[in-house]
Parts: sequence; structure tokens; C-alpha cells
Amino acid sequence: MSQDLTKLRAKSAYICDMDGVIYHGNRIIPHVKEFVDFLAKEKKDFLFLTNSSERSPRELAQKLGRMGLEVSEDHFYTSALATASFLAGQCPRGSVYVVGEPGLTFALYEAGFSMNDVNPDYVVFGETRSLNYEKIEKAVRLVFRGAKLIGTNSDITGPSEEGIIPACRALISPIEMTTGKKAYFVGKPNPLIMRHALKKLGCHREDAAIIGDRMDTDIIAGIESEMDTALVLSGVTDAEGVAKFPYRPTYILRDVGELAGVTDD
Repeated sequence: MSQDLTKLRAKSAYICDMDGVIYHGNRIIPHVKEFVDFLAKEKKDFLFLTNSSERSPRELAQKLGRMGLEVSEDHFYTSALATASFLAGQCPRGSVYVVGEPGLTFALYEAGFSMNDVNPDYVVFGETRSLNYEKIEKAVRLVFRGAKLIGTNSDITGPSEEGIIPACRALISPIEMTTGKKAYFVGKPNPLIMRHALKKLGCHREDAAIIGDRMDTDIIAGIESEMDTALVLSGVTDAEGVAKFPYRPTYILRDVGELAGVTDD
């Protein structure tokens, strides 16, 4: 796309989404290797910040390793970690009922929480491929008994190898609708997770840019954090979709390879 990327390339740090930016499911997106090589060559600080709560940083690093990308686990931060950190500040050593995958459960364990399916302080809901009616029913009963409802992220949909699939906010909606309780979502675009990311990078917002494929999470998160934003068209949002929103990204890229100087094939 014809635009001057000089200022974007001059940033010292990047916060980069993963689903729809780095990969779709288990398939790497074209030109990602060139982007990772660019980060290393230019000695950029970077953090892969994902709203997905399914995997730990170690698992994410191993997933990229299987795709031929060597990135150490300290370059990853997830909505599961942000959720666990937030709850540890709210209710130290509390208890939770988790609907989600091992990455979320592990993050909560590490933050000092115990698992409780009788009278937990929180029902914590993240992405999961094993959702069933029994889990929804259990979560509903616990929320009715007083447990607070927490969602790891507010994504309604996500990209996959087969196309668009439902994500956390869509999956948690039966619990919200049945109980009349609205979940509190910790992941992007919540400013909390953005502050965590900048702190982990050790940089100021002026020196960083966020790269993502979603206008309603990645881009608005960057705008509300007063950072430059780069929307890639390799995921959920296409060029026509940008016009549906009352705000715009600073840059629109074909994919992350464009930042690395890769031209169209």
C-alpha cells in the first residue's frame, strides 16, 4: 500500500497481536519470517500481545518454533496473564471457577488462586474449544450465588485456518444473558493490558506502536493509549471494514511484511 512508513519503522518497540497477524490457527501468514528478521536485525524491542488465553508464553514460543520462528518466551504476554494479575490485585489468594484452556488455569494458579466449583470469588471465562452445556449451567449457578463474572477478552470472533470462529465474548454471552450480569473483560482494548505491555517492554507510549488485525480491540486499544497504530489486512478486518468505525488507524498494512520492506508478490 502506498504510504510513508518511515516513522513507523523508526519506532523502538512494537506491541504485536498474533491471531490474524502472525498466524491463522497453525498456518503462518506470508512474510512473517521477514518481519521477525527485521525486528532482530534492527534490534527492536517487541512483545507479542494476544487476547487469546488458551496458551502460556512457553507454549506460544513453541508454536512459533514449529512454524520455523525462534522467539523466546519472554516476548509473549497474554490476556490470561493480565487477567490473573488484575484479579490478584483485587482479591489476593482468592478462588475461581475457570471455563477455559490450560494457559488460563496455569496463569491463575501462578497468581495464587485456587480452583473452586462450589463458592468461588470469580467465574473466569476464556477461549475454549471444549465448552458444553454443563459448564455454562455451572457458571450460571455460581454467578447467581454471588461469584463475579470475568472474561479474559472482549473479542466476539477470531480468525482460524477455516475462517471466522466465535471467540470469548460470543461464548460467554449465554451466562451474561441468563444471569443479567455483565462480564468485566481484561484483554484489549482495556487500558490495563496495554499498561502491562508497555511496562514489560520498558518503554514509553511515544516510542511504541501497536500492530493488529482488529479495529475494535487492537486499534482502539492503541488509540486510547495514545499510541500509533498499524492495522494489517491479513486477519479479521478488510479494507472496506475500516470505514464502519468512527476512528482510523495511523497506518494500514497489507501484512507485517510490509513493515519489513517486503513488496507485493
